[in-house]
Parts: sequence; structure tokens; C-alpha cells
Amino acid sequence: MAQLRVALAQVNTTVGDLEANADLVSEWVRLAARRGAHLVAFPEMTLTGYPAEDLVLRRSFAAASRDAVDHLARRLADEGSGERAVIVGYLDTSRAPTPRLGRPAGEPQNAAAVLWRGEVVARYAKHHLPNYGVFDEFRYFVPGYDFPVFRLHGVDVGLTICEDLWQDGGPVAVARAAGVNLLVCVNGSPYERGKTSQRDELAARRAREAGAALVYVNLVGGQDELVFDGGSLAVDAAGRLLARAEQFTETLLTVDLDLPTGAAALAAGRAAGEGTSVDAGDGTAMTVTRLPLASEPVPAFDAEPPVVAHRLDSAAELYRAVVTGTRDYVRKNGFTSVLLGLSGGIDSALVAAIAVDALGAEQVHTVAMPSIHSSAGSVDDAAELARRTGVTHTVIPIQPVVDSFHRALTATGGLAGLAAENLQARVRGTLLMALSNAHGQLVLTTGNKSELATGFSTLYGDSAGGFAPIKDVPKTLVWELARWRNAEADRQGETPPIPEEIIVKPPSAELAPSQLDSDRLPDYSTLDAVLDDYVERDQGRAELITAGHSPETVERVIRLVDLAEYKRRQNPPGPKVTSKAFGRDRRLPITSRWREHPTRPSTVEPPTSEPPTSEPPTTEPPPAESLTAE
Repeated sequence: MAQLRVALAQVNTTVGDLEANADLVSEWVRLAARRGAHLVAFPEMTLTGYPAEDLVLRRSFAAASRDAVDHLARRLADEGSGERAVIVGYLDTSRAPTPRLGRPAGEPQNAAAVLWRGEVVARYAKHHLPNYGVFDEFRYFVPGYDFPVFRLHGVDVGLTICEDLWQDGGPVAVARAAGVNLLVCVNGSPYERGKTSQRDELAARRAREAGAALVYVNLVGGQDELVFDGGSLAVDAAGRLLARAEQFTETLLTVDLDLPTGAAALAAGRAAGEGTSVDAGDGTAMTVTRLPLASEPVPAFDAEPPVVAHRLDSAAELYRAVVTGTRDYVRKNGFTSVLLGLSGGIDSALVAAIAVDALGAEQVHTVAMPSIHSSAGSVDDAAELARRTGVTHTVIPIQPVVDSFHRALTATGGLAGLAAENLQARVRGTLLMALSNAHGQLVLTTGNKSELATGFSTLYGDSAGGFAPIKDVPKTLVWELARWRNAEADRQGETPPIPEEIIVKPPSAELAPSQLDSDRLPDYSTLDAVLDDYVERDQGRAELITAGHSPETVERVIRLVDLAEYKRRQNPPGPKVTSKAFGRDRRLPITSRWREHPTRPSTVEPPTSEPPTSEPPTTEPPPAESLTAE
């Protein structure tokens, strides 16, 4: 048996900032060295940031990435870490003279490099390329078919990258055939609700299949709509959990492994570096190459107690995800403060709490913009939330501005009904964007997933802004998160940030007298159940009714969702936290004749007074477009 201390660097990278990401690697390798680690592993595409999307198609970017990994190897050796094996993800290009899939030589590859004594001694390119959900890796990369095995202090180590674990066969099967003792998986696995336990089970199953201990290092932080939760871990060859890192936190997880030593001779007497083709069990073959870095085991040492971090419960996990996504979007895009409309409703209250937890109260500015339809209670509730959280709060009554618009439109017949309601929302959106422009603050929109799904929002009103922290959070979960955040404050002996009056009041957009959301939408518990099946599970009309939803509600919800696609295309980005977020996951055509109705329309729907952004006439009132839709 041989001992090995492995350090998993769960870091937060920035896409495109190769220099800063290399500095990050250097910093964490030094920390790992102080802890006595023999092997340090970093996440998927650490040097470039992940996902880099179409940047990977730029040859200049790929060349810079290759140069950066070579320079990093020399830098680490110069800094005294040359005898420490470092695995780092980066963007490479295919070196095969005749690449597979009929694509030209030099195509991008999602790769990991092994750095040792100032050199890149091994390179591994991701074999399984995901092409579903948020992933478009067949668009960007060509797969790798080489499987390097390096011997480090008597232990044979193999590499995989993220999706290589999620698919059967491929590198895991080859790892078993090659007799590796340790399988290192570097990852950029985005967060979504319920995924954490799936990862734990997956790592355990693949370790058993490989017949080897497995360490799994994951990114942490936000990148546009994606949030990475970390949760790095280690399991033994039987799949038993050995160590786990905290979620949503940059950290170095070290774990001491007691592993079998590699075969006394390289498999079947093959010379070091000589390639052997192995059936990958997925219709392909991979070439195993072997490289001895340090054949002798390290002297015996006392193992340290492993860290096994507590896994967050569902609400805590979800809240940390939206806070992380908001914080990193703001900071990585060069903003220092944010601005949002605070109506006194539950959605804007939750967004304000998220913003304060992400950035600090001094960086959060809120504006109440009451009209004649705003209740005194809502104005007071907004002010009380601002007092509790310590944000800078301003009240700007909008009725004089709304009245001036009405006077200007008198010659055209004026505005009434839905158009008059939407005008209030657009005045508010204009004021927020003007303040943003004047003070350099990023506007946070406050719409939730249920509203976005049904079109319960106003274009250029509540949809005006730069980032939408709860756009993938259904309304029922908005209440759950608000209650969780208040309970968390109670547990810590702090004042709950969200007044109870905001949580318990019936939701209303307050754009017309005595208005309630329930006047125009089904009860949110009923609505969210239908949306979950229609949006997340892609069930059609018949399946929804078979699942137990009422035909009337199904017809109504499907119609609202389908007709609101054009609005969703114009909404700002926000953290993806469900299995199917609008825009990043769910991508449907705006112009489409397909309808999940009992009968398909045989003619084009009639034009409306505001083509192409208003909804077709209907016998039921269309959803109010509002600033807060609360």
C-alpha cells in the first residue's frame, strides 16, 4: 500500500482572465504545499474559466491557453512546487494529424494537463462531450481518445473530466482495464436543485466500476446564468465517502488516501509511454499511455482527520445559489453597487435580501415608486425592509409622471385598462434605468419564474434591468426562501430582513383598484404544479390532464406560457437553479404555429394594437404586465 495526500482546489475562476486564473492556481498550490499535499487538482478549464462558449473557437484564445499552461508549469517549479503533481483544466487543440468526426486538425479540446518539474508531462482531453441542457460541447470541442496513466509515489493515477463520469463506458471502463489506483475527475458541474445527491451517488458508483478511489473537484462561483456549487469530494474504491468540501465556498479540501501501489512492472511489460488500445465499452477505443513520475512511495505519515462538510438542505442550497450567482455577476462585470424597485411585495423583498447578502447593505440602493394605486401598507412595508437591512432607500412618487403621459396621449384617445396599468410599470422601469445610467448601478429585476412563464410582466417595465436574481425561482419557492431567510436570521440572533406583513399579504401588482394576482392567474400552488410538468418535464396537454391537472387550468396555463416566449427572450440573465431554466435550457421558437390546444388554429392569429409585443385578443383578461407582479 502507498499513502498519498491529495488536495482538491475548489476555486472561483473568471472566464477569459488567463493571467488572474494562473495566479489563482499558484496561490492555491502554495497553500496545498504548506499542507503537505503530493497531488493538487483544479477544476475543469480552470485557466480559461468555464464555460468559455464561443471564445474557444478563437485560435488566438486557444493559443493563449496553451501558452499559459506551459508557462504555469515553469512558474510552479520556479516557486518551489516542481515536485508536486498539479492537474489543471485548460483549453487545448487537437494534436491528432487526422482527427475523428471528419473535423480538421487543431480543433478545440476541453483538456486537463499534469504539471511536474516545470513541464506539462501529460494531457488528457475530455472524451464524453455533453450536448443537452446548458451544454453545447459538440459545438465547440472534439473528443479525446488518449488515456494517460501517471505513476506518482507508487500510485497509478488516471484522469477524467466531468461528463466522463456521467456517461457509461469510456474513461471509467478504461481506468479499470488499466488498473489505476486513483481516478481524478475535474469538473465544471453547474448547480441545480436536487443535483448534489446525484453527484454523490454517481461518484460512488463510478469508483466501484473503476475499482479505484475517486476524487472529484468542482468549480465554485457564478458565470452568467450558471452557478457552480463546489461540493468536491473523495470516495474509496468501494464508493464510501471519505471527505467532502463545503458548498458555494472557495476552499482546499485535503484528504489522505491509503492506496494499492501500481503493478511492479508496467502492464504486460510494456515500456513507459508506449500506447495500448483499450476497448472503452462505448463503441470507441482509447489509447492508454503510462508515465512514471515518482515510482517509490512516500515515507509513512500520520493521516489527518478528513473533512466531511455538512450538505446544505434544499432551501439553504437554493438561497446560497442565487446569492452566489448575483454576487459574481455584479463583481465580475465591474459593478460595485445595485439598484432595484422595492414595492413592498414578496418578490422585490426577497431580491433585496439576496442583494444585501451578496454585496453588503452599503452597495444596495432601493427605490419605492408609489402610484395612486399603491397602498400605504406596501409603502410602509418597503420602508421597514429597508430599515431592517440597512440599504439606501428613496421614495419617488410616480403619479405626476404617469399623469403627464396620459395628458400627452389625450389626442390619441388616451389609455385605459391594461395599457394604463402597463404605463405605470414602464415609468418605473424608465426611472430605474435613468438612475442606473446616472450612478453606474446595476438594476436588478424582481420577476420570478412563474411570472416569466405566464407573461405576467411588462416589457421595458419590470423586465428592464441587467440581472434577474430570482428569474428561475417559482413563486411558491419565493415564499419558501423568504421564510427560510427570516428563520436563518432568528437562528443567528439577528433581525429577520423581511417583514412578516410582506410574506403573508395576498400578492398584488397594485396597478388598479383592489387588484390581486389571483384575479388573473390560478392560485400559485396550482400554477407552479402545472408549470413544473409543462416546462421542466415537457409534458403535453394530454399528459398534463392525465397527471391530474384540471383541463381548464391546463388550457389556460399552456396558452399563457406559449404566448409569452417573445417576452422571455428580452429578459435579462439570472441564475439557473432548476433543471430547465428559460433561455439557457428551454429554447423554443417565438414564431410557431404549434399549440398544445385541443384544436390547432388554421389561420394566423389576428394582429393586435401593439404588434408584435402584445398578446392576441382573448375572452379572458390577459395577465397584467406590471413592475413587480406581486
